Amino acid sequence: MDTMIQGNAIAAELKALGILSNNSGVSTGVNWLKGEGNGVESFSPVDGSLISSCTSASREEYEQIMQTAAAAFKEWRMWPAPKRGEVVRQLGEKLREHKQDLGKLVSYEMGKSLQEGLGEVQEMIDICDFAVGLSRQLYGLSMHSERPLHRMYEQWHPLGIVGVISAFNFPVAVWSWNAALAFVCGDVCIWKPSSKVPLSAIATQKIIAEVFKANNVPEGVSCLMVSHSSIGEEMAKDARVPLISVTGSTRVGKRIGGIVGERLGRVIQELGGNNAIIISEHANMNIAIRAAIFGAVGTAGQRCTTTRRLIIHESVYADVLNLLKKSYAQLRIGNPLDQNNHVGPLIDRKAVEDYEKAIAQAMEEGGKMIVEGGVCSGEGYESGCYVKPCIIEASNNFKIVQHETFAPILYVMKYSTIEEALDMQNGVPQGLSSSIMSTNIYETEYFLSQQGSDCGIANVNIGTSGAEIGGAFGGEKETGGGRESGSDAWKAYMRRQTNTINYSTQLPLAQGIKFDI
Repeated sequence: MDTMIQGNAIAAELKALGILSNNSGVSTGVNWLKGEGNGVESFSPVDGSLISSCTSASREEYEQIMQTAAAAFKEWRMWPAPKRGEVVRQLGEKLREHKQDLGKLVSYEMGKSLQEGLGEVQEMIDICDFAVGLSRQLYGLSMHSERPLHRMYEQWHPLGIVGVISAFNFPVAVWSWNAALAFVCGDVCIWKPSSKVPLSAIATQKIIAEVFKANNVPEGVSCLMVSHSSIGEEMAKDARVPLISVTGSTRVGKRIGGIVGERLGRVIQELGGNNAIIISEHANMNIAIRAAIFGAVGTAGQRCTTTRRLIIHESVYADVLNLLKKSYAQLRIGNPLDQNNHVGPLIDRKAVEDYEKAIAQAMEEGGKMIVEGGVCSGEGYESGCYVKPCIIEASNNFKIVQHETFAPILYVMKYSTIEEALDMQNGVPQGLSSSIMSTNIYETEYFLSQQGSDCGIANVNIGTSGAEIGGAFGGEKETGGGRESGSDAWKAYMRRQTNTINYSTQLPLAQGIKFDI
């Protein structure tokens, strides 16, 4: 189908859903504010067309949203957690109803494949399911006191307002990882989405509003502020927001983290990745090649978990390169809504410029082109955002290899021992995701040991991308150290309180201290 026809069809569907029924990107939940800030335009990288524009939050509206959220928190925190969980359960059901519509919008607005767009909405559904169960499992601990007739325990209370600053590459899923947990914990959320993909956020907010209105959820529990970066920094400075969750580049994370740190606030940071797959001579090559290719070219290399480096054992190095070259020759680049295509566009022309600069720098540093890159031109590529996935033989010490480029550039290098491979994998500033392809138990256990991978995610015989919501997601070093989604990540959205109860008629002091009067 012609991309322009597809774009018109998607716009018609959005209007039917009410997503484009007004042009405001500012909401306190059910209510939509006028949006008196600078306008934000959403262009699709698929065909370069303007999908729609929306208004953004002004400084005055920011204050209105903050006050509404603060008032909502006082009521929302008093709802029993299972009742809050029931609201989140209904949100998951509503997302199931709109999965096709929202997934298609995510694909068209961001440029990822339709299957990845649908998969992103499925992640939202999955985290809602996870959070429903969590609403009955916000456990504390009981402890034995050293003093007679005393009882000690811990409990967890909601924090308050949670600010969520999300990136363009996952327009809706990352918000849900934070919001679903925050909601069942009794927090309220203010969402500042990427200004490159505002319509996906607006669509999500309209779906939320349906559920919240039906359940009489206080206005202000889920707020949206489309804007450029200034509002995000304003929220980072605001002491009324005890927790900021920010997803983006390391540069952005350092700036936001520094601002929040100055006021001793909390921050969850999901930042850059420079992820590697180690391919051992003991690897199942069928699995290894499939994992490497999807990891490198999925979402056109615009995932934080994208495979950026292949560290290949010298004995199979030539064979792996030959397999990669054959597979890359079969990749189809084009409209991501066409499921016959493997690689869609980069988000915008600035990303294309970064891709070209990275290739040029790799060549200047001594790299060798294994699979040629370049910008696609001709029919179907009018947006100027389509590029060819490339493979470059490089040294792990190249400056450009140490840097994360959000594009389908894969660096390959060889190793001789597993210890050398781990030194190379860990020898970058980032520490998000990592993988080893091996059937050798010594290698896989070494990889997972305390002397192995230094990343927050370490996989065996699967790739670096495609995390499940049941596990805590996040990384170390310049990736930020935060955790979202599963496991006990919920604790970041609450405050711990230690309680001691004296049910005796005396006042014994801790550590046996005597104080008589």
